[in-house]
Amino acid sequence: MTAVVVSVCALVGVVRLVAPATAGTKGEPAGVQRQLAFIRAALDGGAGDEAQRQFPEGYFFLHALYGLGWVEIGMRQPVGDRSAALREARWALDRLDSPSGRAPFSPDLVPSYGVFFCGWSNWLRGGLLSLQPAGQRDPAELHRFAADSAALGAAFGASASPYLAAYPGQAWPVDSTVAIASLRLHDALLPTRFAGTVKRWLEGVRQRLDPRTGLLPHRADPSTGDPVEVARGTSQSLIQRFLLDVDPGFAGEQYLRFRDLYVVSPLGLGPAVREYPKGVDGPADVDSGPLPLGVSLSASVVTIGAAQVHGDAPLAGAMSSYSELAGLPVDTPWTKRYAFGLLPIGDAFLAWSKSARPWVAETPSPPPASISSWWRLPLLTVLVVLGAAPWSLALRRRWQRRRARPSPVE
Repeated sequence: MTAVVVSVCALVGVVRLVAPATAGTKGEPAGVQRQLAFIRAALDGGAGDEAQRQFPEGYFFLHALYGLGWVEIGMRQPVGDRSAALREARWALDRLDSPSGRAPFSPDLVPSYGVFFCGWSNWLRGGLLSLQPAGQRDPAELHRFAADSAALGAAFGASASPYLAAYPGQAWPVDSTVAIASLRLHDALLPTRFAGTVKRWLEGVRQRLDPRTGLLPHRADPSTGDPVEVARGTSQSLIQRFLLDVDPGFAGEQYLRFRDLYVVSPLGLGPAVREYPKGVDGPADVDSGPLPLGVSLSASVVTIGAAQVHGDAPLAGAMSSYSELAGLPVDTPWTKRYAFGLLPIGDAFLAWSKSARPWVAETPSPPPASISSWWRLPLLTVLVVLGAAPWSLALRRRWQRRRARPSPVE
């Protein structure tokens, strides 16, 4: 019986590894809507409050990613079929704009509640508007989007640094990247207003890149914007997702640099993303999670989306397939969850990443491939060996017993 169980598990692993797990920027990846169904049920059961106890922005992030996942699904549907996507994205946005959503942030920052809260909220609200034909957009949503965009634009215009504070005295460049992308989305949906803001931001960023990697730093001085921490995988994977919608040319350069310095294949068993650049080791924290062999699982998941928006289908496909194997998904006709559903925010990041597409820019031409088409071979070999091992041992014991029998006496 043990041999049968082991072999079936190995066979399932082989299927998960070779079956397509992504559908590019136009198709809908299989299972994402069932993932969102699981996440909604988890949120209804208090997963947002539980995430807040685990992560500084857990409640906010889980709801934001759920809403963004539905926007991504809606963008792949005909206009008349988007009612579910609109309803669920609005529900998530309402939770962000609530006392629980604002609780971790300071109203005394500029803009109020800080760039993390304002940037992600504005991006989701802009996505919600993008699902609606121009003449049918909700006037209240449109007014709020324009007002919040104006507040962000004014904050960037008044700042000596390109990186606004998310918390008092603390700035992470990734948060300002999301906010600037939301201003680009504003100019794609409404009359252009923030082209000068975006241009100045890019000039400031190029002057303050992390000297070790040439990428946007992980943390920056909120007053000057000078780097104070080396670029890290958890923030870079998000930056590469959003930067394309800000400036495709600059984003393409940054993505190739990121891929060269952070994407690795530990033990030759599939692609993953380091938290620190090659040759540098550092401590784990609540953002990165544990770092086995220097790899961040959260950065690896988010990089699926970054690769997909950059047209890097080989890497996006490989990392998605690897997640289907390593993530231990539980599939039913109604829901899909990874790691037995123990960490819904991980499911939210994966659903959002697998459905990634640019919202403002066009999907660029594919970059040079960085991963061999044979990348699955070592993992398939391991699975085949594991599946065959119990039977080989059973056959060997049977053969040994037969040899140990006494020869019949003539």
